[in-house]
Amino acid sequence: MSEYFSLSDCDVIGFDLDHTLCRYHLKETSRLIYESFTRYLVEHKDYDKDLLTLTPATWDFCFKGLVVDLEDGNLVKLAEDGTVLRATHGTNNLRTEEIIKHYGPKREWKHFNSLNTTFTRSTKYYFYDNYFDLPGALLCGRVVDMLRKHFISRTLFCFGQQRGNEVNSDFWKDVVAAIDHNYNTSAFKEDAGWYFPSVKRDPGRYLQPCSESVKTWLRSMKSAGKVLLLITSSHSDYCRLICDQILGKDWEELFDIIITNALKPGFFSLVPQQRPFRTLVNDVEESEGLPSLDKPGWYSQGNWPHLHQLLKTMTGNPEPKVVYFGDSMRSDMFPASMFGKWETVMIVEEMEGEGVPRSDAAETNEAQVEPQEKKGKFEDQGMKAPSAPSEQWGSYFVDTHKTPGGDEESQKLTWCCHSIHKYSTMAIPSVESIADLPLDYKFARFSPNKPCTTGYYPRPPDSLLKKCQSQSS
Repeated sequence: MSEYFSLSDCDVIGFDLDHTLCRYHLKETSRLIYESFTRYLVEHKDYDKDLLTLTPATWDFCFKGLVVDLEDGNLVKLAEDGTVLRATHGTNNLRTEEIIKHYGPKREWKHFNSLNTTFTRSTKYYFYDNYFDLPGALLCGRVVDMLRKHFISRTLFCFGQQRGNEVNSDFWKDVVAAIDHNYNTSAFKEDAGWYFPSVKRDPGRYLQPCSESVKTWLRSMKSAGKVLLLITSSHSDYCRLICDQILGKDWEELFDIIITNALKPGFFSLVPQQRPFRTLVNDVEESEGLPSLDKPGWYSQGNWPHLHQLLKTMTGNPEPKVVYFGDSMRSDMFPASMFGKWETVMIVEEMEGEGVPRSDAAETNEAQVEPQEKKGKFEDQGMKAPSAPSEQWGSYFVDTHKTPGGDEESQKLTWCCHSIHKYSTMAIPSVESIADLPLDYKFARFSPNKPCTTGYYPRPPDSLLKKCQSQSS
């Protein structure tokens, strides 16, 4: 395999939608998602209404890459080998000795092998790897705090009689119900929940239009004979709202194939689990699934093997070379790389929080569209962007690991960073960062034989640079 990767070598260029082609105003969207989930718990499940009250500083806890252990209410940040680097019970930090007491002297998280090899969901844990559910990590932490507070109150009332662990996974059923209430496929059409009605009322508050450079880039790839593909797990009605807002009313002309409600990562599953493609009539899926995919167009659900057959026909290549841009390790990078054997480009907004400059187009575009009255509203009060490094959790890419005695420290790649290197061809902070480059630009790809800083464009994040510098000094 070549050390370099170029879009010009690809026959098909595919994109996820949310947080890939579409950038959100993260602070506004995160607040909305948290409130949408929490209002369901308060109004439908009788949770404490104090959960709705947040200070800007509370958002420091919101950090991508955490795993919530549903058996004990701990949230953990993992190293590439499954070592627990940091942990909290609810939102409260566990000290090094508490981590060792809980996870043993090697600080091993017992479910790591299952998560690391399959990325599948589990009744034992949940991995927060995208911004659409990330505020749920903060909500879970605060729910565990609330349960612990009530448990201690009951214990004191009962004069020290133990009633068992204050946390069990029952609370997770309520959180899942809150997610479903706000995000299920009929919620947009029915104005159900709080998320979709809010975005429909004021899409510009939450969605950033694509820059002209991105639109020109998409057209240039199509003019160069590339097949352009959009695959999103969003339903067709929400996809249309987003694309109308970010790309303009003629956006459908940019793509040869549009697949909504793709239900990733299941989209990439092989026989016999694969779902058939379905046609849409007025945003309603036809009940009869298609036996195969015969022509380009707009479809719902579907599976990678049938899409692969169509791409062979469209490109005239028995093994079409596909690159796919996405932001989720679980839904995009891992399955597209492992099962589709596609090249993958991961959108990692956390790079911008570690010294990687935003593209001029992205800066100009956000300055033009962000309402003046919103600018600085939460920045001045100290609300952290979810993509920025966290005081409580540290860097998304690298963290310090202490020995049991606490007298030796070493720098370790996080499991998220290691997964990016393993399942992505390269990583960028946004599509804007490469939109002005020629299609034949050669990007350095991730490689186990190269330094851990190789594969990031336009440059590696600060924490990785510092790690490499410390190893070479």
